[in-house]
Amino acid sequence: MKPLQPVSAPSRIGLGLAFFALFVALWSVATFGGFVQRLFLADPLTMIGEGYKLLVDYGFAFDIGMTIWRVVGGFVLAVIVALPLGILMGAYKPVEAFFEPFVSFARYLPASAFIPLLILWAGIGEAQKLLVIFIGSVFQLILMIAVAVGSIRRDLVDAAYTLGAGDRSVVLRVLLPNAAPEIAEILRMVLGWAWTYVIVAELIGSSSGIGHMITDSQALLNTGQIIFGIIVIGLIGLISDFLFKAVNQRLFPWAAK
Repeated sequence: MKPLQPVSAPSRIGLGLAFFALFVALWSVATFGGFVQRLFLADPLTMIGEGYKLLVDYGFAFDIGMTIWRVVGGFVLAVIVALPLGILMGAYKPVEAFFEPFVSFARYLPASAFIPLLILWAGIGEAQKLLVIFIGSVFQLILMIAVAVGSIRRDLVDAAYTLGAGDRSVVLRVLLPNAAPEIAEILRMVLGWAWTYVIVAELIGSSSGIGHMITDSQALLNTGQIIFGIIVIGLIGLISDFLFKAVNQRLFPWAAK
């Protein structure tokens, strides 16, 4: 093992699975061994049983679908706003100077702090939950995309102008193609953050979703269901992350590491 030395795909999969196996083993020792009371932490078998009940008896699949819809909906709205604005900020310095102070200010504001206002403005329906995810994602996306576009090598831009390209061609044929792989990675990372915002949105005033189930289970002290809900979120996020990586590698093979 040497610094920055790559590992083969089978080794990467094996090491990843080994960590999960170690985690479950330690969890089992802590619960089955009596080191932690099951009231505070359900054991793996109890968690699986409670998850089965949720899926078969309580329609948890519908809650999962609602949460996925909210994440995708809010994130897509954020991308629709952030992508063109971030590109403009990265490409044109006056646009960056105009928007960056506010975007830098807004990205430090926690999305959960807006929930009381959003409930007043949009009620407790789907619009409020989509807006929480939108607010939590859009400002991060704008700034990160602007940095990705603005960090393209200046000599490539100068070469394009030397060859007779106009401003529009420089943006479309130089800046965007070079920044596209990094923008795709930015979208992948911020999608992971969007999952944290949707649970916060569902903890308050929601009648469906994984966050709603976790709240109900907490009231019943059912840690098995709580842990199952958390694991489901992690699995969905892991699957979406792998899909995003696969698409990015297919679209931008030259940027694969």
